[in-house]
Amino acid sequence: MTTTKAIIISNKPTYHSKLVEQKQPTLQSGEVLIRTRYSSVNYKDALAITGKGRILKNFPLIPGIDVSGVIEKSTSPEFEKGQLVLINGCGLGEVYNGGYSGFVAAPADWVVPLPEGLSLKEAMIIGTAGFTAALCLKRMIQMDQTPEKGPIAITGASGGVGSIAIQLFSRAGFEVIAISNKKGFHPQLKKWGATKTMAPSELNFGQRPLEPTRFGGAVDNVGGELLAGLCRHVGLWGNIACVGLASSHELRTTVMPLILRGVSLLGVSSNNCPTILRKKIWEHLGSDWKPSHLMETLDCEVPLEQVVSVSEKMLQRKTKGRIIVSLDQ
Repeated sequence: MTTTKAIIISNKPTYHSKLVEQKQPTLQSGEVLIRTRYSSVNYKDALAITGKGRILKNFPLIPGIDVSGVIEKSTSPEFEKGQLVLINGCGLGEVYNGGYSGFVAAPADWVVPLPEGLSLKEAMIIGTAGFTAALCLKRMIQMDQTPEKGPIAITGASGGVGSIAIQLFSRAGFEVIAISNKKGFHPQLKKWGATKTMAPSELNFGQRPLEPTRFGGAVDNVGGELLAGLCRHVGLWGNIACVGLASSHELRTTVMPLILRGVSLLGVSSNNCPTILRKKIWEHLGSDWKPSHLMETLDCEVPLEQVVSVSEKMLQRKTKGRIIVSLDQ
Protein backbone atom coordinates (compact mmCIF):
# COMPACT_ATOMS: atom_id res chain seq x y z
CA MET A 1 0.00 0.00 0.00
CA THR A 2 1.21 3.52 -0.85
CA THR A 3 2.51 5.62 2.05
CA THR A 4 2.47 9.38 2.30
CA LYS A 5 3.65 12.22 4.53
CA ALA A 6 1.16 13.87 6.84
CA ILE A 7 0.99 16.20 9.83
CA ILE A 8 -0.84 14.62 12.74
CA ILE A 9 -1.96 16.45 15.88
CA SER A 10 -2.37 14.54 19.12
CA ASN A 11 -3.42 15.65 22.61
CA LYS A 12 -1.61 12.89 24.47
CA PRO A 13 0.31 13.33 26.66
CA THR A 14 0.07 17.00 25.68
CA TYR A 15 -1.09 18.85 22.58
CA HIS A 16 1.52 18.49 19.83
CA SER A 17 1.93 18.06 16.08
CA LYS A 18 4.39 15.90 14.20
CA LEU A 19 5.25 14.98 10.63
CA VAL A 20 4.78 11.27 9.98
CA GLU A 21 4.80 8.71 7.19
CA GLN A 22 1.50 6.86 7.06
CA LYS A 23 -0.53 4.50 4.88
CA GLN A 24 -2.88 5.73 2.22
CA PRO A 25 -6.41 5.92 3.70
CA THR A 26 -9.04 3.37 2.72
CA LEU A 27 -12.42 4.46 1.34
CA GLN A 28 -15.89 4.01 2.72
CA SER A 29 -18.96 3.86 0.48
CA GLY A 30 -19.72 7.23 -1.09
CA GLU A 31 -16.20 8.56 -0.57
CA VAL A 32 -13.43 9.65 -2.90
CA LEU A 33 -9.66 9.57 -2.47
CA ILE A 34 -7.88 12.76 -3.48
CA ARG A 35 -4.18 12.85 -4.24
CA THR A 36 -3.29 16.19 -2.71
CA ARG A 37 -1.47 18.79 -4.77
CA TYR A 38 -2.04 21.86 -2.60
CA SER A 39 -3.53 22.92 0.70
CA SER A 40 -3.43 26.30 2.43
CA VAL A 41 -2.87 27.89 5.82
CA ASN A 42 -5.86 29.83 7.08
CA TYR A 43 -6.19 31.57 10.44
CA LYS A 44 -8.19 28.60 11.72
CA ASP A 45 -5.42 26.22 10.56
CA ALA A 46 -2.83 28.28 12.41
CA LEU A 47 -4.89 28.09 15.60
CA ALA A 48 -5.20 24.32 15.21
CA ILE A 49 -1.53 23.71 14.46
CA THR A 50 -0.28 25.79 17.37
CA GLY A 51 -2.98 24.70 19.81
CA LYS A 52 -3.94 28.32 20.47
CA GLY A 53 -7.54 27.69 19.51
CA ARG A 54 -9.90 24.81 20.22
CA ILE A 55 -10.40 23.89 16.58
CA LEU A 56 -10.00 20.11 16.46
CA LYS A 57 -12.94 18.01 17.58
CA ASN A 58 -11.18 14.61 17.41
CA PHE A 59 -7.69 13.31 18.18
CA PRO A 60 -5.41 12.27 16.66
CA LEU A 61 -6.29 14.27 13.54
CA ILE A 62 -4.69 15.60 10.38
CA PRO A 63 -5.36 19.36 10.13
CA GLY A 64 -5.84 21.46 7.00
CA ILE A 65 -9.30 22.77 6.11
CA ASP A 66 -8.55 23.11 2.38
CA VAL A 67 -7.33 20.73 -0.30
CA SER A 68 -7.03 20.66 -4.08
CA GLY A 69 -5.86 17.71 -6.10
CA VAL A 70 -6.69 14.81 -8.36
CA ILE A 71 -9.20 12.01 -7.80
CA GLU A 72 -7.18 8.85 -7.21
CA LYS A 73 -10.13 6.55 -6.46
CA SER A 74 -13.89 7.01 -6.27
CA THR A 75 -16.79 4.99 -4.91
CA SER A 76 -19.21 7.68 -6.14
CA PRO A 77 -20.68 7.91 -9.66
CA GLU A 78 -20.22 11.70 -9.50
CA PHE A 79 -16.44 11.53 -9.75
CA GLU A 80 -13.88 9.53 -11.68
CA LYS A 81 -10.14 8.97 -11.46
CA GLY A 82 -8.09 11.85 -12.82
CA GLN A 83 -10.71 14.54 -12.18
CA LEU A 84 -9.44 17.82 -10.70
CA VAL A 85 -11.27 18.80 -7.53
CA LEU A 86 -11.18 20.84 -4.34
CA ILE A 87 -12.69 20.87 -0.86
CA ASN A 88 -12.90 23.76 1.56
CA GLY A 89 -14.43 23.53 5.03
CA CYS A 90 -17.17 20.92 5.60
CA GLY A 91 -15.41 19.78 8.79
CA LEU A 92 -12.20 18.89 6.95
CA GLY A 93 -9.22 19.35 9.25
CA GLU A 94 -11.53 19.82 12.25
CA VAL A 95 -13.66 16.71 12.58
CA TYR A 96 -12.18 14.66 9.73
CA ASN A 97 -8.60 14.21 8.52
CA GLY A 98 -7.66 17.22 6.41
CA GLY A 99 -5.42 18.56 3.70
CA TYR A 100 -1.99 18.32 5.34
CA SER A 101 -1.51 14.85 3.90
CA GLY A 102 -0.57 13.37 0.54
CA PHE A 103 -3.99 11.71 0.30
CA VAL A 104 -7.38 12.84 1.58
CA ALA A 105 -10.44 10.57 1.84
CA ALA A 106 -13.72 12.49 1.99
CA PRO A 107 -17.44 12.15 1.24
CA ALA A 108 -18.21 12.88 -2.39
CA ASP A 109 -20.83 15.48 -1.51
CA TRP A 110 -18.12 17.70 -0.03
CA VAL A 111 -16.15 17.73 -3.25
CA VAL A 112 -16.32 20.60 -5.75
CA PRO A 113 -15.14 20.03 -9.34
CA LEU A 114 -12.35 22.49 -10.10
CA PRO A 115 -13.88 25.47 -11.94
CA GLU A 116 -12.62 25.86 -15.51
CA GLY A 117 -11.08 29.25 -14.82
CA LEU A 118 -8.85 28.07 -11.96
CA SER A 119 -5.75 25.91 -11.60
CA LEU A 120 -5.28 23.70 -8.54
CA LYS A 121 -2.77 26.20 -7.21
CA GLU A 122 -5.04 29.20 -7.77
CA ALA A 123 -7.89 27.40 -6.02
CA MET A 124 -5.77 27.13 -2.88
CA ILE A 125 -4.54 30.70 -3.10
CA ILE A 126 -8.22 31.53 -2.87
CA GLY A 127 -8.92 28.72 -0.37
CA THR A 128 -11.30 29.11 2.54
CA ALA A 129 -10.16 32.71 3.08
CA GLY A 130 -11.07 33.78 -0.45
CA PHE A 131 -14.21 31.69 -0.45
CA THR A 132 -15.24 33.43 2.76
CA ALA A 133 -14.64 36.83 1.17
CA ALA A 134 -16.86 35.78 -1.74
CA LEU A 135 -19.52 34.56 0.68
CA CYS A 136 -19.46 38.03 2.30
CA LEU A 137 -20.07 39.62 -1.09
CA LYS A 138 -22.88 37.17 -1.86
CA ARG A 139 -24.66 37.74 1.46
CA MET A 140 -24.35 41.50 1.23
CA ILE A 141 -25.71 41.56 -2.32
CA GLN A 142 -28.61 39.38 -1.17
CA MET A 143 -29.31 42.07 1.45
CA ASP A 144 -29.39 44.78 -1.23
CA GLN A 145 -25.94 46.25 -0.60
CA THR A 146 -25.22 48.58 -3.51
CA PRO A 147 -22.33 50.91 -4.37
CA GLU A 148 -24.72 53.86 -4.08
CA LYS A 149 -25.00 53.29 -0.32
CA GLY A 150 -21.37 54.25 0.16
CA PRO A 151 -17.91 52.75 0.56
CA ILE A 152 -17.22 49.33 2.05
CA ALA A 153 -14.78 49.27 4.96
CA ILE A 154 -12.65 46.11 5.04
CA THR A 155 -10.77 45.48 8.27
CA GLY A 156 -7.77 43.17 8.54
CA ALA A 157 -7.27 44.16 4.93
CA SER A 158 -3.78 42.69 4.53
CA GLY A 159 -4.86 39.22 5.70
CA GLY A 160 -6.16 36.29 3.70
CA VAL A 161 -9.85 37.23 3.72
CA GLY A 162 -9.22 40.96 3.49
CA SER A 163 -6.80 40.80 0.56
CA ILE A 164 -9.31 38.85 -1.54
CA ALA A 165 -12.30 40.88 -0.33
CA ILE A 166 -10.70 44.11 -1.58
CA GLN A 167 -10.45 42.65 -5.06
CA LEU A 168 -13.94 41.15 -5.08
CA PHE A 169 -15.76 44.25 -3.86
CA SER A 170 -13.71 46.56 -6.07
CA ARG A 171 -14.46 44.41 -9.11
CA ALA A 172 -18.16 44.47 -8.19
CA GLY A 173 -18.15 48.28 -8.41
CA PHE A 174 -17.84 49.20 -4.72
CA GLU A 175 -15.56 51.88 -3.34
CA VAL A 176 -13.29 50.14 -0.82
CA ILE A 177 -11.65 51.57 2.28
CA ALA A 178 -8.95 49.13 3.43
CA ILE A 179 -8.13 49.19 7.13
CA SER A 180 -4.83 47.66 8.23
CA ASN A 181 -2.15 48.21 10.85
CA LYS A 182 0.53 47.33 8.29
CA LYS A 183 1.04 50.83 6.89
CA GLY A 184 4.00 49.73 4.80
CA PHE A 185 1.62 47.47 2.93
CA HIS A 186 -0.96 50.17 2.18
CA PRO A 187 0.33 50.89 -1.37
CA GLN A 188 -0.26 47.22 -2.23
CA LEU A 189 -3.81 47.41 -0.88
CA LYS A 190 -4.48 50.32 -3.23
CA LYS A 191 -3.04 48.32 -6.12
CA TRP A 192 -5.50 45.55 -5.33
CA GLY A 193 -8.41 47.99 -5.59
CA ALA A 194 -8.73 49.99 -2.37
CA THR A 195 -9.67 53.62 -2.95
CA LYS A 196 -8.38 54.65 0.44
CA THR A 197 -6.28 53.02 3.18
CA MET A 198 -6.29 53.72 6.91
CA ALA A 199 -4.78 52.37 10.09
CA PRO A 200 -7.29 51.48 12.84
CA SER A 201 -5.84 54.24 15.01
CA GLU A 202 -6.87 56.82 12.38
CA LEU A 203 -10.57 55.93 12.45
CA ASN A 204 -11.58 57.97 15.53
CA PHE A 205 -14.92 56.23 15.90
CA GLY A 206 -16.30 58.24 18.83
CA GLN A 207 -18.41 56.78 21.63
CA ARG A 208 -22.01 57.81 20.93
CA PRO A 209 -24.52 55.05 20.05
CA LEU A 210 -24.84 56.62 16.60
CA GLU A 211 -22.11 58.59 14.87
CA PRO A 212 -22.08 60.31 11.45
CA THR A 213 -22.40 57.97 8.47
CA ARG A 214 -19.00 57.14 6.95
CA PHE A 215 -19.52 53.73 5.36
CA GLY A 216 -22.17 52.02 3.31
CA GLY A 217 -21.21 48.67 4.82
CA ALA A 218 -18.25 46.65 6.03
CA VAL A 219 -16.44 43.32 6.05
CA ASP A 220 -14.94 42.79 9.49
CA ASN A 221 -12.16 40.31 10.24
CA VAL A 222 -11.25 41.75 13.63
CA GLY A 223 -14.22 41.85 16.01
CA GLY A 224 -14.15 43.61 19.37
CA GLU A 225 -14.00 47.40 19.55
CA LEU A 226 -13.29 47.80 15.84
CA LEU A 227 -16.52 46.04 14.89
CA ALA A 228 -18.46 48.00 17.50
CA GLY A 229 -17.08 51.24 16.06
CA LEU A 230 -18.04 50.29 12.52
CA CYS A 231 -21.63 49.67 13.63
CA ARG A 232 -21.95 53.29 14.75
CA HIS A 233 -20.82 54.67 11.36
CA VAL A 234 -22.66 52.50 8.81
CA GLY A 235 -25.45 54.27 6.95
CA LEU A 236 -29.10 53.47 6.27
CA TRP A 237 -29.82 49.82 5.42
CA GLY A 238 -26.12 49.01 5.23
CA ASN A 239 -24.70 45.58 6.04
CA ILE A 240 -21.71 44.40 8.04
CA ALA A 241 -20.40 40.93 7.24
CA CYS A 242 -18.88 39.53 10.44
CA VAL A 243 -16.21 37.04 9.58
CA GLY A 244 -13.34 37.11 12.06
CA LEU A 245 -12.10 37.67 15.60
CA ALA A 246 -8.43 38.53 15.14
CA SER A 247 -8.72 41.07 17.98
CA SER A 248 -11.59 39.76 20.08
CA HIS A 249 -14.66 37.52 20.00
CA GLU A 250 -16.59 40.03 22.08
CA LEU A 251 -18.97 42.66 20.73
CA ARG A 252 -20.12 45.47 23.01
CA THR A 253 -22.49 47.79 21.22
CA THR A 254 -26.10 48.99 21.22
CA VAL A 255 -29.11 48.17 19.11
CA MET A 256 -29.36 51.80 17.96
CA PRO A 257 -27.73 51.31 14.53
CA LEU A 258 -29.95 48.27 13.93
CA ILE A 259 -33.28 49.84 14.83
CA LEU A 260 -32.70 53.45 13.74
CA ARG A 261 -30.66 52.91 10.57
CA GLY A 262 -31.68 49.37 9.66
CA VAL A 263 -28.07 48.18 9.78
CA SER A 264 -27.75 44.39 9.53
CA LEU A 265 -25.01 42.25 11.05
CA LEU A 266 -24.53 39.27 8.73
CA GLY A 267 -22.90 36.16 10.09
CA VAL A 268 -20.68 34.46 7.52
CA SER A 269 -19.82 30.80 8.10
CA SER A 270 -17.93 29.16 5.24
CA ASN A 271 -17.47 25.81 6.96
CA ASN A 272 -21.13 24.79 6.81
CA CYS A 273 -22.17 26.65 3.66
CA PRO A 274 -24.85 24.66 1.77
CA THR A 275 -23.42 22.55 -1.06
CA ILE A 276 -25.43 24.20 -3.84
CA LEU A 277 -24.36 27.68 -2.76
CA ARG A 278 -20.77 26.51 -2.24
CA LYS A 279 -20.54 25.26 -5.83
CA LYS A 280 -22.12 28.44 -7.23
CA ILE A 281 -19.63 30.64 -5.39
CA TRP A 282 -16.69 28.58 -6.67
CA GLU A 283 -18.07 28.95 -10.18
CA HIS A 284 -18.11 32.72 -9.67
CA LEU A 285 -14.53 32.62 -8.34
CA GLY A 286 -13.40 30.88 -11.51
CA SER A 287 -15.13 33.40 -13.77
CA ASP A 288 -16.74 36.80 -13.11
CA TRP A 289 -15.50 37.03 -9.50
CA LYS A 290 -11.97 35.76 -10.07
CA PRO A 291 -9.61 38.09 -8.15
CA SER A 292 -7.70 40.25 -10.61
CA HIS A 293 -4.47 40.21 -8.57
CA LEU A 294 -4.69 36.67 -7.26
CA MET A 295 -1.03 35.67 -7.63
CA GLU A 296 0.06 38.88 -5.89
CA THR A 297 -1.89 37.90 -2.78
CA LEU A 298 0.34 34.84 -2.32
CA ASP A 299 2.69 35.50 0.58
CA CYS A 300 4.57 32.20 0.32
CA GLU A 301 4.36 28.56 -0.74
CA VAL A 302 5.70 26.11 1.83
CA PRO A 303 6.16 22.33 2.19
CA LEU A 304 4.55 20.36 5.01
CA GLU A 305 7.75 20.67 7.02
CA GLN A 306 7.24 24.45 7.34
CA VAL A 307 3.53 24.55 8.20
CA VAL A 308 4.13 24.81 11.96
CA SER A 309 6.57 27.70 11.71
CA VAL A 310 4.49 29.67 9.21
CA SER A 311 1.39 29.17 11.39
CA GLU A 312 3.22 30.72 14.33
CA LYS A 313 4.19 33.69 12.14
CA MET A 314 0.58 34.13 11.05
CA LEU A 315 -0.66 34.37 14.63
CA GLN A 316 2.09 36.89 15.35
CA ARG A 317 0.70 38.95 12.44
CA LYS A 318 3.96 38.62 10.54
CA THR A 319 2.34 37.31 7.35
CA LYS A 320 0.17 38.96 4.72
CA GLY A 321 -2.18 37.70 2.07
CA ARG A 322 -2.36 33.97 1.44
CA ILE A 323 -0.10 31.03 2.30
CA ILE A 324 -0.34 27.73 0.43
CA VAL A 325 1.13 24.31 1.12
CA SER A 326 2.61 22.32 -1.74
CA LEU A 327 2.72 18.52 -1.57
CA ASP A 328 5.16 17.15 -4.16
CA GLN A 329 4.39 13.53 -5.02
